[in-house]
Amino acid sequence: MKQIVIINGPNLNLIGTREPTIYGSEVLDDYLKELASLYPEFNLIYRQSNVEGEIINWLHEFGFSAAGIVINPGAYAHTSVAIADALRAISTPAIEVHISNVSAREVYRHTLLTGAACVGIISGLGLKGYRIAVSYFTEG
Repeated sequence: MKQIVIINGPNLNLIGTREPTIYGSEVLDDYLKELASLYPEFNLIYRQSNVEGEIINWLHEFGFSAAGIVINPGAYAHTSVAIADALRAISTPAIEVHISNVSAREVYRHTLLTGAACVGIISGLGLKGYRIAVSYFTEG
């Protein structure tokens, strides 16, 4: 069974309670369970960490065998050369997802170091961005 890996970075474990005016009130874990039920022919693997090194380790672990990686690096998107380098080092394509529209937020959020290492970026579509990213890998 083909794997699609969803990797989330810092503070995304708080989606559903964290700043609901920006991120919504739906619990991310609940949404991801619903998402997995839409793609029963794929093994959706979910990981979340507030630690940069763990995210890099998961990219190394899955980055040569998965059908695709959906990554929301959170604030690391704007600061992590190391995660960007890990994305460039793997052969599995990745799509970066942001729940909020980062271009409509603070100026420091406009630069996506990690997004430049991905095949695409989805920003501002809420949790639906994850479904769109997964469908990119399942329809190809």
